[in-house]
Amino acid sequence: MTATVPRIHVLDPRLANQIAAGEVVERPSSVTKELIENAIDAGSQRIEVEIEQGGARLIKVRDDGIGIGEEDLPLALARHATSKIGSLEDLEGVSSLGFRGEALASISSVSRLELISNAEEDPRHGWRVVAEGRGMEARVTPAPHPRGTSVGVRDLFFNTPARRKFLRTEKTEFAHVEEAFRRQALSRYDIAWVLRHNQKVIHQLPAGHSAAARERRIASLLGKNFIEHARYIEREAGGLRLSGWVGLPTHSRSQADQQYFFVNGRVVRDRLVAHAVRQAYRDVLFNGRHPVFVLYLELDPDVVDVNVHPTKHEVRFRDGRMVHDFLYSGLHHSLASAKPAESPEEGVADATDTPDALPQGATSEANIEQPRWQQQGIALTHTPDRHPGAERVRRFMQGYQALHPNHEETLLTPQPSDPGERGREVREAPLAMPDNDPTAPPPLGFALGQLHGIYILAQNAEGLVLVDMHAAHERIVYERMKTQLAAAKGLDAQPLLVPVSIAASRAEVATAESEQEAIAKLGIELDIAGPETLLVRQLPALLAQADPEALVRQMLEELARYGRTHQVEARLHELLSTMACHGSVRANRRLTIDEMNALLRDMERTERSDQCNHGRPTWTQMGLKALDRLFLRGQ
Repeated sequence: MTATVPRIHVLDPRLANQIAAGEVVERPSSVTKELIENAIDAGSQRIEVEIEQGGARLIKVRDDGIGIGEEDLPLALARHATSKIGSLEDLEGVSSLGFRGEALASISSVSRLELISNAEEDPRHGWRVVAEGRGMEARVTPAPHPRGTSVGVRDLFFNTPARRKFLRTEKTEFAHVEEAFRRQALSRYDIAWVLRHNQKVIHQLPAGHSAAARERRIASLLGKNFIEHARYIEREAGGLRLSGWVGLPTHSRSQADQQYFFVNGRVVRDRLVAHAVRQAYRDVLFNGRHPVFVLYLELDPDVVDVNVHPTKHEVRFRDGRMVHDFLYSGLHHSLASAKPAESPEEGVADATDTPDALPQGATSEANIEQPRWQQQGIALTHTPDRHPGAERVRRFMQGYQALHPNHEETLLTPQPSDPGERGREVREAPLAMPDNDPTAPPPLGFALGQLHGIYILAQNAEGLVLVDMHAAHERIVYERMKTQLAAAKGLDAQPLLVPVSIAASRAEVATAESEQEAIAKLGIELDIAGPETLLVRQLPALLAQADPEALVRQMLEELARYGRTHQVEARLHELLSTMACHGSVRANRRLTIDEMNALLRDMERTERSDQCNHGRPTWTQMGLKALDRLFLRGQ
């Protein structure tokens, strides 16, 4: 039996639109997104979104933009009809959010859509066009309307029951709609926004241009905790500008639900961006946690392609390597500069990197000239008689001093064995003094004592500070080892007794050839033995026991995709982290008050000291108000 060859034919316009709707209209939230983007492109100053039954019954977006004229209204629902581009050159540098000209056509093919618009100032004017899932020619009728446009989408998927049955509960669908609204509201602070669900106002956000107004909007949409535990970042280089808020590592979440990244005002979810952020948080975030951020990248529209995906959530950068490195370095340095002095919970002036120390030969009379907080610290350093483990502590502090050669000797000197000499030597110990305010106490205050040989208890201007001494010291040692590694001319390498042959793809071989200089800096010798063969001849000495093939493949993958590799650096840092853990002060070590204060001062001047190498917090604060509430004082 001969099979019948199907004839080629042109699809029915209605069917073509419904197929296109499958790409653009996934659920009510995607309809909301498309309608809001059209309203933004219309130059609106106020956008109102009204939802019923999670969007399944009604999605209505009203704006006060430029509107659509009567003569253009019939084309508004036509496929591939747009006012935003007219040539390929326009597409390559498009700055509007919508430009494909298929959203309204796709939406109208699977819903009952009504569009009313007025391009004039007189509210008595206006025109209506209606479509009910048919391929019929649009009919325009008069309809009074203020300047701007209202689009109402009713009974989504009423004519495609297979699609409608995949809609979730009203609560779930509205959660997606609210998220779409949240993203757009975060993209434009100069627009006033309103969101209603079942006639109830959910969000009412006034327009604002000041920093305070922007932070109020973020607090309204993401919660006050976000702003209270975030740092503002602003950086510009090479035609790229990055600004926004990044959450401190201590304010992370169990899921990636508060991550917002905008490219020229367009919200995107991009693998390159995700990788840069992940690397920046690599050794400050606890395992399984996700950072929070609201970031804005601005660059020339000509160097970014937004026409990659129908939903326009993905973009392609002309120079992805430069963008990746720019994002990584900006976030990395911002997080690195976060120290206990800048914790939002403390409200204490920033500590400086260079303490103002007393001369080593200072006598007790020098206390007359010392600031009030330093005299207070001297009073706090008097301790009971030496504990039985003094010799063990002395040996530990000798090791501590060896790891910290730049630290002031007097600060690390253990208590003298003669109790009569103890008070005089303690008074000579210099303490870190913030240069910007010599009268202010240090951010982490002064040590009061130890709890179970694990925690340091200290007093600062805000109240009680508790420090996990092992976690804190682990971060201090780790950061100093990283600094020494970075300052070295190159990594010590160890030749392999037998070179390891790797069967590689032609792309991997090409990357190995083009990135030879970067690979050599990492202490790896990689030879090209053939069109699809690589030879690993040496590795960094610290990674001599690593799997050469796995290490090189991951390194080449990152070099090809992002232009730089963090794989070898990450492996080395993992090793340094382990070494730092073993070289740090252990639990149940008894420290003197001087030694505890030395650790506190080191924390104040060490990058990323709010977390240990594994992302756990190193300290916490209990303010006086919290303590008063605990003991019902003032009740």
